[in-house]
Amino acid sequence: MAETALNAALDLPCGAAIPNRIAKSAMTEGLADARGRPTPELERLYGLWSDGGAGLLFSGNIQIDRDHLERPGNVILDRAPDAEMRAALTSWAKAATRGGNHFWAQLAHAGRQTQAIVNPHPKAPSAIPLALPGKQFGDPVALDGADIPILIERFAMAAKACKEAGFTGVQLHAAHGYLLSQFLNPNANQRSDGWGGSLENRARFLLRAFEAARAAVGSAFPISVKLNSADFQRGGFAFEDSLQVARWLEEAGVDLIEISGGSYEQPSMMGAGGATEGKQPEPGSSTAAREAYFVDFAKAMREKVSVPLMVTGGFRTRAAMEHALENGAADLIGLARPMCYDPDAPKHILEGGSELRRWENELHLLPKPLRFLAAIPAVKPIAGFAVQFWYYGQLYALGRTGRTNPNLSVFRAYREVEATHRALVEQREA
Repeated sequence: MAETALNAALDLPCGAAIPNRIAKSAMTEGLADARGRPTPELERLYGLWSDGGAGLLFSGNIQIDRDHLERPGNVILDRAPDAEMRAALTSWAKAATRGGNHFWAQLAHAGRQTQAIVNPHPKAPSAIPLALPGKQFGDPVALDGADIPILIERFAMAAKACKEAGFTGVQLHAAHGYLLSQFLNPNANQRSDGWGGSLENRARFLLRAFEAARAAVGSAFPISVKLNSADFQRGGFAFEDSLQVARWLEEAGVDLIEISGGSYEQPSMMGAGGATEGKQPEPGSSTAAREAYFVDFAKAMREKVSVPLMVTGGFRTRAAMEHALENGAADLIGLARPMCYDPDAPKHILEGGSELRRWENELHLLPKPLRFLAAIPAVKPIAGFAVQFWYYGQLYALGRTGRTNPNLSVFRAYREVEATHRALVEQREA
């Protein structure tokens, strides 16, 4: 191993230690069965990632409500697991930790970002649909006040079940426009009760869920929160709001905050860009700053909180990763898309590689007409979503065969994903 800042262990407030500074950030896998149980395909995928050298792996979003999936194929943990589910979770956790790394469960609820094929009328803070064309997502209805404490207890139940199954930590997903993030966003949350209005009220759901999870797993078990730096929408969750929520989480005893940003409406987490309304920090001019989307947000947050911070999004060179660690912007570097085509990416960097092994430029995966259109700002998010199906296809290939599929086209990947989704929905309804 090359001696760099990336090889150093990270001590967390709860007393746990991450063996190095590279983490595999959460990505949706779509490899659970129709009942939401982990499968041998998930075990194979996470075994490969565990062998790949990252000190920490995050699962894709484990949903706490089977009627509010981000997509068919999510793992579902919305009730105390039966013997079959406990065995599946335990087997998954064993495979995902075989390299001596941590494996944390990302717990989530999709809210209004539930696909219509799963639920045509998902519950959300308020009955405000996504501002997106098409009918991919259902028309939301507002959560009843009595529903929210039930969901808080489900987060706690899921955290406890994952701990008992051998996961070494959990993460509450409060970013990217999912339910906890929707409550934080004043554009999506227009409630007039104690769960809406002021930032304190809008953050109450997240903080109560955190407190319930902490009570369920104890003080020595890591709990992380994935938090938007901003929603990048006029009138939305701004960076100043994110700073205050981070302070509240630190006071509550969070062990790690992963900084991200955007939502389906403004998909900045996929590098698709978005409006920067408000007073968010501007990206720096250095190569390192340009490479990593959220480094400047992390640097500004570091001035206000001392809790460990993880930054994910855009890292491709060891120099940029080390720069983020050494200047205090991040304590942990998150990798996502590179892990889809190179499960050994962390090991490559930790052993002295100067940059991640690269696949062909993403836009080259698109048909030529779409490559041209992708340069148009209004079309860029659509191109980003199109390429995302190719990454889904690589996760399918790794889980099913243990190998990537370099010849996969975007359109073929899209057809494969859609066929898999339809099959899972049909099995669920049978």
